[in-house]
Parts: sequence; structure tokens; C-alpha cells
Amino acid sequence: MSDHVTILGIETSCDETAAAVLTRGPDGTVEILAETVHSQIEEHAPYGGVVPEIAARAHADITDSVIAATLEDSGLALVELDGIAATSGPGLIGGVMVGMMTGKALAMAAGKPFIPINHLEGHALSPRLAEACPFPYLLLLVSGGHCQFLDVTGLGSYHRLGSTIDDAAGEAFDKLAKTLGIGFPGGPAVERLATQGDPARFDLPRPLLNRPNLDFSFAGLKTAAARVVENEPLDDQARADLCASFQQAITDCLSGKTERALAEFKGQHSGATRLVVAGGVAANQTIRAALEMVAKDAGATLIAPPLKHCTDNAAMIALAGAERLVAGRMDEDGLAFAARPRWPLDETSAQADPAYGGGKKGAKA
Repeated sequence: MSDHVTILGIETSCDETAAAVLTRGPDGTVEILAETVHSQIEEHAPYGGVVPEIAARAHADITDSVIAATLEDSGLALVELDGIAATSGPGLIGGVMVGMMTGKALAMAAGKPFIPINHLEGHALSPRLAEACPFPYLLLLVSGGHCQFLDVTGLGSYHRLGSTIDDAAGEAFDKLAKTLGIGFPGGPAVERLATQGDPARFDLPRPLLNRPNLDFSFAGLKTAAARVVENEPLDDQARADLCASFQQAITDCLSGKTERALAEFKGQHSGATRLVVAGGVAANQTIRAALEMVAKDAGATLIAPPLKHCTDNAAMIALAGAERLVAGRMDEDGLAFAARPRWPLDETSAQADPAYGGGKKGAKA
């Protein structure tokens, strides 16, 4: 396989139907030839959150046309690609299966390799869409469904340092937004209102912040905010103050734990100074500013993907596919790969010490 490859990426793990065509050069440089992201915000907004059955149907209705439009924009035919990559887990299983099976069908029709991609690996590699980001680096993956630290030493080499023991930060933002009735998606809605509020107005908890480990917990914070809404009459200013206080609590938890994680990471990797933040919550400007300060104080560099590539997108899936194709790091038969609703990046740690949950489908995180 040449080290210059062009890949079609497909992403359908939650409520965005996305496709991208990307070229990875011999030196690792990336050119995005075309990308499309179709949001389902209007479909889910009345419910204040993503409804899995609605998401799956919406993906089934539009995935083929999104891919066709993206290929047309790229100026390439299917047969000119080197491979097809699709998110094959973790995520809402109905949506995951739509994108994965579409990718498999296209790969079979064109006689191209199919590359199943872990959605979290897409986020882990997403900063490399815009700039060089050599291994190793400390990754803070923070999104609607995930919140964890990973020591990233190479493609496919991820060691979990800490994780949420209950809710993810993005999930907590969404819950507050739903409780206040301020719109969906919740994270951006809370961030907008927080710009008008006083972050010191409400004394909200910082769960686990003073514990010596690198785990997170946001369930208690979520409950504390819900009690404020339940027990106090909130005018518009008070709602903004609650959003600002809630955002500050999450920022303190993330930045405080990151400071500790960086010290541990630098102790393990002498001279390694890269901190990567990825996932939808990485688009929050208050959180980014706090992490910038943590990195600066530690003599490290914060690297984050462009804002449009923080949330779910297919460019990161195409990049992960290109990296795996070039490195020869693929399943022996990608077409036989089964969709996975749960797929930890560090499966060894997840099985030995699940951060939360488990059951017949495997460890959640």
C-alpha cells in the first residue's frame, strides 16, 4: 500500500450524518477534499435530547445522499479511492449500523478495503487534521458520552489514566439545558447563557476534584443544579448565573484533573509536552482557555482540533482510516467486523477495571 492514500469516511454514531473524502500524504499532511455534516438538531430538539430510534431512521434516510454529494464535491469517483472507513462503534447501535453497512456495501461494490473505525480513535487523532501532532501525547477526550484521560503513544496504542465514574461532562451540560428548557444541543446553549451570568452566584460541588486519582464524576453536580432549579424561583438573570456557575464547576474539575494528569504524563514520558483536548466539549471557549493556562503553567502545548472538528464529523474517521491503511493496522477482514455499541480505546483497562458499567455488551469505558 502506498503511503499516499485517499479515503472516504462515514460517521453516523449519534445525531450527525457525515461523510468526508480526505487525502493523507507521505509526510502525514492531510488535505480534506470534501466534507458534509447533516445535523438532526430539528428532529431531536422537541425531546431535549437524542432519541435513538429517530436518529437511526434519519441516518437511513439520508446517508446515501450525503455520501453521493460529498463524492461529487471531491471530484473523485468511488473507484479512485484507496479505501472506505466508517465508524463501527461505539455509539447508538442503530445509527452505527447504518453507516457501517453502507460503507461495507460501497467497499464491496468498488473492490476496496473496508476499515472499521473506533469513533473515539477518530477524536483522538482529530487534531492531526490541521497540524502536526507527533506521539506521544496526553489526550483529554471530553464529549457528550465520554470523559477520560488517555496516554497516547502511537496509532492503536492508548492507555487509560482516568475516566468518569458516572456521567460525561457533555451529558451534564445537556441535562442542565433540558432542565432549564433553554434548547438543544445543551452544551452550546449553556455556554451562550453563561456569558451573561455570574459564575460565583451558586455554590456548586466539584466532585472528586480533591481526590488524588484522575477520575471524574459529574452526577452529583448535575443533581445539585437540578435542586437549585427545583427549589429556587429563577428569573432570567438567575438562570444565566446558574449556567455560568455550572460551567465554572465543570471547568474547575477538568482543569484541576488535567494539571495532575500532565504531571503524571510528563513523569512517564521525559520531554513529552503535548496536551490534546478533543470531543464536542473541547469547543467550549471557557474550558479551552482554562486548559491553555494549565498547559502553559506546566510548560506544555495545548493542541486542539478546529472547532468544526471537535464535534462528530467524518473527516476524523477518514483520517483514522488513512492512518490505519498506511500502517497496515486493520482487521484481517473488515467486512466481517460487527458493530459495537461499546468499544473502549483501552480495552485491557476497561475489562480489568471498568470505570462504570459492564454487562454482556462489554465494559462501557
